[in-house]
Amino acid sequence: MQTRRPIVAGQFYPAQHDECVDEINECIEENPPAESLPQTITAGIVPHAGWVFSGSLAVMVFSAIKQQHEKVHTFVIFGAAHGYFGQMPAVYDKGSWTTPLGETFIDEELAERLLKTDTVVANQSAHRSEHSIEVQVPFIQYLFAGSKILPVIVPPAPRSIKTGEALADIIAADKNKKIVAIGSTDLTHYGPRYNFTPMGTGSQGLLWAGRVNDKSFIDLALELKADELLASAAENGNACGPGAAAATISFAKKLGKKKGILLAHTTSNDVMMRKMRSSSQDSVGYAAMIF
Repeated sequence: MQTRRPIVAGQFYPAQHDECVDEINECIEENPPAESLPQTITAGIVPHAGWVFSGSLAVMVFSAIKQQHEKVHTFVIFGAAHGYFGQMPAVYDKGSWTTPLGETFIDEELAERLLKTDTVVANQSAHRSEHSIEVQVPFIQYLFAGSKILPVIVPPAPRSIKTGEALADIIAADKNKKIVAIGSTDLTHYGPRYNFTPMGTGSQGLLWAGRVNDKSFIDLALELKADELLASAAENGNACGPGAAAATISFAKKLGKKKGILLAHTTSNDVMMRKMRSSSQDSVGYAAMIF
């Protein structure tokens, strides 16, 4: 059986079991889930930076799902395509993934059904160095013991919309399983480090990145406007995983959702100021959304 082993444990999140658990609990305590949640949560969008920066927002989404749905059979995790340049979304279709919290199995039956839609391809090697999905898996293992996963790397192309819709058609035909889609993306990468300073360096540029550029992407996601979201990301550089987000909101829309809910939005610079009392010329945006 093919097993994907962690590549960013010890870098993006702790490499030891107990340290992972401690940090997840700290993330949960930092941002408890909202009191007012929809009865049914179909999907969520989470960030994928190091846990110290964005873990509390990612956990907020999974905690909200847990609050409304004690049991989730499978999480389909749509990931950003940081190093995969194929045209088709790439599915990790067989075997398992391991993290410091143990082993989680692939939903091979769901993978087979999604592959039959011809909107994705099976490509395990595409996942070898991608972190955007891996950093979510320990949250699922901790909060949803026994749940399966289906990792899918989604390039920022219109096909991402068809992938989300195809998955929704599969889910709609099987009422016996609770399956949730998670889109993994960070938002604007601003500053000299990222070669992106359209509003200059300094505080005004960082404010624009969060309050204007991030917000335009968040608003389109909440309104389930996948085509416009992809176009905005291409034009404005306000997300690194727009394909993952587009697949997620297309999935939610096809299953009847009309609008999303923003649980939280922050930036790495805000986190640095709050936790470390320091600032940077560079900043990355993070948002937690449910649908």
